[in-house]
Amino acid sequence: MKLVGQLFVIFTVFLNCFSSRAAGIDERINSVMEPISSAVAGFIFFEANIFGAQLPLIILWLVGAAFFFTVYLGFLNLTGFRHAFHLLRGDYDNDDHEGDVSHFQALATAVAGTVGIGNMGGMAIVITVGGPGAVFWLIVAGFLGMSTKFAECVAAVKYRKINPDGSISGGPMYYLEQGLKERNLGLLGRGMAHFYAVSIVIGCLGIGNMFQSNQAYQQFVIATGGETSFFVDKAWLFGSILALIVAAVIIGGIKSIARVTSKLVPFMAIAYVVGALLVILINVERLPGAVYTIFSEAFNPQAVSGGAIGVIILGFQRAAFSNEAGLGSAAIAHSAVKTKEPVTEGYVGLLEPFIDTVVISTLTGLVILVTIYEPGMAGGGIQGIELTSQAFKSTLGWSTIPLSFIAILFTFSTMLSWSYYGLKGWTYITGESRKMALIFQLIFCMFGVLGCMIQLDAVLDFSDALIFVIALPNIFGLYVLAPTIKKELNVYKERLANGDLINLRQREGK
Repeated sequence: MKLVGQLFVIFTVFLNCFSSRAAGIDERINSVMEPISSAVAGFIFFEANIFGAQLPLIILWLVGAAFFFTVYLGFLNLTGFRHAFHLLRGDYDNDDHEGDVSHFQALATAVAGTVGIGNMGGMAIVITVGGPGAVFWLIVAGFLGMSTKFAECVAAVKYRKINPDGSISGGPMYYLEQGLKERNLGLLGRGMAHFYAVSIVIGCLGIGNMFQSNQAYQQFVIATGGETSFFVDKAWLFGSILALIVAAVIIGGIKSIARVTSKLVPFMAIAYVVGALLVILINVERLPGAVYTIFSEAFNPQAVSGGAIGVIILGFQRAAFSNEAGLGSAAIAHSAVKTKEPVTEGYVGLLEPFIDTVVISTLTGLVILVTIYEPGMAGGGIQGIELTSQAFKSTLGWSTIPLSFIAILFTFSTMLSWSYYGLKGWTYITGESRKMALIFQLIFCMFGVLGCMIQLDAVLDFSDALIFVIALPNIFGLYVLAPTIKKELNVYKERLANGDLINLRQREGK
């Protein structure tokens, strides 16, 4: 630990010197990476023309899995809420079970990795590009994604690895290797598991780290005076402070991360939801019209270029980007739960896309629609988080600083979760050892500092593409394991109905 601290101090001093010479370095790196990034992104996000609209095939892969598991699992995304909340509040918790974190802490860590800047800015993009109708399809896609998330979490817990020190390692790497081995596809499963691990390590350093730290820096500069901010030319300093805070949390592993996210996620989510509801209530006279517009334009063939199909595609695409159902990343956090029943975490995992997409993203859309949205604004003007900020500010003039603060918390919590995802990919490749874990955590923090200082667009595009390419092996593995997952669910339901599972609240008469 002392050595890590010394190395980090040396690196910070180096960055102070490096920052004055950073201009132009990002351009050179981008020029080298751009052809590679374009080739990889072109393959992963290859688009097909469907009824006049361009559909990235990776989105069809994700949405197809969501439809399949929704039907295959008996619409559990609609019927599983009650039991999911019982599990979340600890009705069936048992500290004697193997695992590192509670059901609530596992969910908080996973939500921290998905709820972020994308929820604030992504919905604004959906509305400006596709109009209000895309909001409806985003909600539908969020519901469908809950089923994929269930399947991922069940598989992650069932095939997780208990390390000699009692800690947990789990996620797609492990259920691809072990699950496919059970199906006599061991060589394929191991190859896909290593591909997944390498991809998530690289992806976490970019989209899960550098992009997040850069957005945190931009929001902090806005909150502290914009062009007059003390930090406006000190990205290296902000990045170093942020990295030290991140390091203080992630070096403690999943237990430390979960302790922080279990407090941070409810606070930032509730604060954002309360702010959004306040704006909506103040403009409540426009709410019926906004809701009507969402439903009417969802099926309007003239809504955007590409017609109704284009609106559907845009809504599903944004939902897939938002809740990451089908990517398997959040299953890494869910696998660390204290339970001997894999299905319990499947139920809890259902709530993740619901919170991320159905609640937070939808509220963001309604805020925009009841404040600054006007027919015809689609396709022009400001977009992204700037539009969301303008929507809040139009009603709550004082909201800029609180919103920037919440955005910083979103990015910080995302960095914590993705550091764990990347770590588990790293240790799957290198082996479980404290030394290798510390090396990765140090690298992760250093990349966070660099993310504040230089704009590596090509690197971020490359890592973004790798994050989505992991959906290919992950969903393939889930299809292969679908009968196992359904069998686990059916047995669990039967035991639950027979009273074989102990409900602590019922036993204590609560």
